Amino acid sequence: MRIGVWTALGVASVITLLGVVLVLGALRNDQLIADNRGMATAQVEQVMFNRTLIRYETPDGVMHSPENGVLYPDGLVAGQLVRIEYDTTDPELAKIAGRTWLLTLLPVSTTVLATWLIAAPLVWWQRSRLRALRPRQDEPGP
Repeated sequence: MRIGVWTALGVASVITLLGVVLVLGALRNDQLIADNRGMATAQVEQVMFNRTLIRYETPDGVMHSPENGVLYPDGLVAGQLVRIEYDTTDPELAKIAGRTWLLTLLPVSTTVLATWLIAAPLVWWQRSRLRALRPRQDEPGP
């Protein structure tokens, strides 16, 4: 039974850690783009569940289509033209102009909150069952 408590706490902690790493990664990507900012107009090629693909041309005439898609793609549709900011040292790193890492806070915090709203009662329930199964010290034996 104790393993259930540790499992629930472990899973919730890992999800929390992943959320923190995700936010820090978004912040780092934004810093990299800000340090070597390039601007371009991109065409949205494909919108999928896990990524949104774009195609854009840099001033040197090279076409780029970031393999991992564009950062912060909410509300985009295929065929749309959008302004993007990209890292001139790594054109694979691109984001929609004007959007920042702050957009990750709501979904990540909601996910972490929901995780702990499930984990906390589960741990409480498991611990209360553990206490009920333990023999009481103050009760005399038979």
